[in-house]
Amino acid sequence: MILFNSFEFGVFFIAVYCIYLYSGHRWQNRSLLIASYIFYGSWNWKFLGLIWISTGVDYLCGLKIHESDNVKKRRHFLVISMCTNLGILGFFKYFNFFAASFHDLMQTLGWHADPLTLNIVLPVGISFYTFQTMSYTIDIYRKKIEPTRRFFDFALFVAFFPQLVAGPIERAKRLLPQVLNPRVITREQVSQGCWLFFWGLFKKVYIADNLAQIVDPVFGSTGTASGAEILVAVYAFSFQIYGDFSGYSDMARGISKLLGFELMLNFRAPYFAGNIREFWQRWHISLSTWLKDYLYISLGGNRSGALNTYRNLMVTMLLGGLWHGAAWTFILWGGFHGMVLILHRMTMPLLRKISLRSKLSDYLWKCVCICTTFHLVCLGWLMFRAQSFGQIRSFLFQMLVDLKPDPAIYPQLIKLFFCLSLLTVVQVFKERTNDPYTILNWPPLIRGGIYLIVLLSIIIGGVQGGQEFIYFQF
Repeated sequence: MILFNSFEFGVFFIAVYCIYLYSGHRWQNRSLLIASYIFYGSWNWKFLGLIWISTGVDYLCGLKIHESDNVKKRRHFLVISMCTNLGILGFFKYFNFFAASFHDLMQTLGWHADPLTLNIVLPVGISFYTFQTMSYTIDIYRKKIEPTRRFFDFALFVAFFPQLVAGPIERAKRLLPQVLNPRVITREQVSQGCWLFFWGLFKKVYIADNLAQIVDPVFGSTGTASGAEILVAVYAFSFQIYGDFSGYSDMARGISKLLGFELMLNFRAPYFAGNIREFWQRWHISLSTWLKDYLYISLGGNRSGALNTYRNLMVTMLLGGLWHGAAWTFILWGGFHGMVLILHRMTMPLLRKISLRSKLSDYLWKCVCICTTFHLVCLGWLMFRAQSFGQIRSFLFQMLVDLKPDPAIYPQLIKLFFCLSLLTVVQVFKERTNDPYTILNWPPLIRGGIYLIVLLSIIIGGVQGGQEFIYFQF
């Protein structure tokens, strides 16, 4: 198994990069395709067949949709593509979940039957590349793009290893032309790519993996944690999942820049969001825009009145929650965000009437909005991380009735402070300048000091051993 945060990946990438730099465009693509299959096959080579099926079906369906002017025929091939991709995703990710849920329902109704479950291993990254290939045929059907006839280049678009297993979920309109056309690697791309990779590695091994040592014991406990410990664990998980997932996205974008590719920005300081709608414009941007473009708008968006808009928002967020995992806690998390989005939409006319007459009051109001949004998101993360509804109820009860000072949390608070201090400083400057590479413009002495702190944090304070990324399980 090759992980970005492992020694094996360093050896793998250096070998691939040496071949890549001294090859022409066509051989660059071929070497990247082979490398991508090796990268994915290192998890389980048997699941390469699923990628090949998705690739072959969507390649052929894309051509057939484009070649036909018959609406029924075009829709027929779109349905084939959708059913193939969703069928594979549904079987491997959701079969056991729905089978177990149906069995529990039958038990509740008094009908007794043996549970039907299969020994299925979830293919890593299946949710990501499935959505990526589906968007290709949908965009062709909507006549937004034209298909490519270069099969192996299309296969590279599907399997491009930096973003294959945890995104960003790229669109063919953006990534496919970069595959088809020769690439020129600039000095700026190398500089930005190196910074992104090491900053992402810092977020993963120093922030996320250290915070996991606070989070896992609490959420893995059997009711022995105090309210204060639970609260700290919820805050820690909020930054653990951010460091873990945005760290992967940064590394994927950094590696891609070194190869001459530009991937979309997937995170934009989400905890600075002033409302829940803005949070989803900053968090996992590739998924939120995918759900908006291919699900929310397809359902009708906000075109058919308030009630239909609220329904569309809730359906989109429920399915977005289900996308994250086959468990009722994820559906609850999606429903919670759907509810908060609806409440925000309902109160928008009132919020717009708030008139602030000074810069100070405007600043304080923004701080209140950011703080409120952050804590709503944290409440959602409790649902997301919990192992069951019972644990959610228990943890909420503990935080309400047993939230008192606990000396046991002081070491955890110190660890939380040290994990987040540098991240907070860099994020504040990024937000103020609206420049994700603002550090590259800092004076050399300050920039060098930041580089040294990041490097020492990774080497000395980082958790070694190549811990898996959280979103690999989705």
